[in-house]
Amino acid sequence: MGILPCCILSFIVLVSYGKHAVDHRMSEIQHQSTVLADHLVTYGYLYDISNDIVNTELEEVSGIYDGRIMIIDPELRVIKDTYNISQGKYMISDEVVRCFKNKVSSSNYDERDNYIEMITPIYDSEQEDMIGVMLTSVSTEAVEAMRKTLLVRIQYFMIAMVVIVLLISITVSRMLIRPFSNLSGAMAEVKEGFTVDRLSLPDYVEMDALLGAFEHMVNEIKLLEASRQEFVSNVSHELKTPLTSIKVLADSLNMQEEVSNETYREFMQDIALEVDRENKTINDLLTLIKLNRNASASLELENVNIEEMLEEILKRVHPLADQRGIELILEVIRPVVAPIDKAKLSSALTNIVENAVKYNIEKGWVRVTLDSEPSFFSIVISDSGMGIPEDQQPHIFERFYRGDKSHSSEIDGTGLGLAISREAVLLHDGAIKVESTEGEGTVFTVKIPRQQAGSAPEAIENIEQSDEASEAADKEISGTGERSGSAQSEG
Repeated sequence: MGILPCCILSFIVLVSYGKHAVDHRMSEIQHQSTVLADHLVTYGYLYDISNDIVNTELEEVSGIYDGRIMIIDPELRVIKDTYNISQGKYMISDEVVRCFKNKVSSSNYDERDNYIEMITPIYDSEQEDMIGVMLTSVSTEAVEAMRKTLLVRIQYFMIAMVVIVLLISITVSRMLIRPFSNLSGAMAEVKEGFTVDRLSLPDYVEMDALLGAFEHMVNEIKLLEASRQEFVSNVSHELKTPLTSIKVLADSLNMQEEVSNETYREFMQDIALEVDRENKTINDLLTLIKLNRNASASLELENVNIEEMLEEILKRVHPLADQRGIELILEVIRPVVAPIDKAKLSSALTNIVENAVKYNIEKGWVRVTLDSEPSFFSIVISDSGMGIPEDQQPHIFERFYRGDKSHSSEIDGTGLGLAISREAVLLHDGAIKVESTEGEGTVFTVKIPRQQAGSAPEAIENIEQSDEASEAADKEISGTGERSGSAQSEG
């Protein structure tokens, strides 16, 4: 790209030099011709061409400028020719005739033949008349030769510059490519599964950003691999534990020759419990796999009365709550009918409510609050339980995370419930967050858009009509505001 500007610049320099050199040569010749014309008049050379001083001066000027000087009298006869070719002959030329007529000097540059022709009037001030014309022809071959020499030097200079630029470009490109080669090698190591140590690359702004992105990617891959290994380990453990218990119970029965019906029945009940536990773990795993937040097409949307759905959830959890004397409370601020996947969202909320019951204190309470905004509805599940330590809160939605081991070992569960709940909420383009104070209780807030991406315009119209019915129902229950779990069971 730099060669073209250099060529243009060289052309401009050469043209400028040629014009300037010719103009300078013409200015010198004009000055010398004027001086010679004055000397010719002073020494009366047109009347006597034998003057040695003038002849010598004419020869010197002709030799210096590599030119030819002719002195022409008013009769157009050449009385002096420094080349001794046309002396005594007549010079009938338009330029000469025009000079005698106009009494002004003129010049002409023949670029093809490389010479300058200048006509200077010889004017006698005493006679106040022109007594002749001096025709000076000067070669410009020296100027042309110098211009060619300059052209050659510029070409050499350009070639040298091109070579230098190429060498610099190759050196710089190698310096710039080397970090990318190192980075490419590190990526190949990551692809092969090798551990990549921290790379040391040149301190470029672009490389810093690229290196930061690469290291972030490597860290993410390591975290993903660690998570995968932990997931496999947890799955293996959760699936193996019930099988181990079943095998121990079965082996115990086989080792006893005579087993009473009561003992046999007790062992079989324990085996059935372990089978149920295994079945629940497998079902939770399958549910978690199916809940892919990107597969929004898997949602089976239908208009659902959220208040009725929450009542059904509390009824299902009510027997578990009764065992510990926990009060279930449903508070409806604004009734909601919205298009959701009832099975998925109901399962997600059930997991949260069950956890609120399991990790609660004796004679405690669990409150479920339903409210609605123009663009979304919210379900807040709060409890009077033991709370979640602050350092454990960022991990509670991870798969198989059970929190405090001292409590989780006493409480039945697979550690998949909240992970399933989170995926189900995200599948509805919703959000879930937790706020907890250890020893005081926990609050889960679930927000779901009232209009899902897959809901049709007809469904939206039905939602608006259902909302009007819900507002009418709200007026009937606004006096109570709260419903206990025991009241729901009676209903």
